[in-house]
Amino acid sequence: MAKQLDTLDRKILIELQRDASQSLDVIAKTVGSTKTPVWNRIKKMRRNGVIGRQTVLLNPESLGLEACFFVLVRTSEHEADWQKAFLKAVRERPEVMEAHRLAGDIDYILKVRVKNAKAYDTFYQSLISQVKVFNVTALLSMEEIKSTTVLAV
Repeated sequence: MAKQLDTLDRKILIELQRDASQSLDVIAKTVGSTKTPVWNRIKKMRRNGVIGRQTVLLNPESLGLEACFFVLVRTSEHEADWQKAFLKAVRERPEVMEAHRLAGDIDYILKVRVKNAKAYDTFYQSLISQVKVFNVTALLSMEEIKSTTVLAV
């Protein structure tokens, strides 16, 4: 269920998504308000779950994580115990940036960031040693065309 947001709330969210490290004064000036109402709205949006945690976005290449793989996982197992083990394995692996359960022929897709193909193979061998999978297809991203955390509000 979408939260009720007015125009000022949306402007504040746009600014926070652009750069959450901005001061309240800068945000208030940009959105055409003052500091106290902006702060109160931010607190309310946090309380209502519109704003989650704040974090820092790192450049993976600058940290030596130059390879991005999209891993398509098909399973013949659909029992709760298998799913629990798979989700545990995926959540414990720092290489997994995103994981989604899908509708269709592929059961799961993982976004995996690693140093190189050898590091991916190490990840892959570890994953299949933890849980049984029917088929795994790894797709190497040759170029990142667009990547954003910004939602259209």
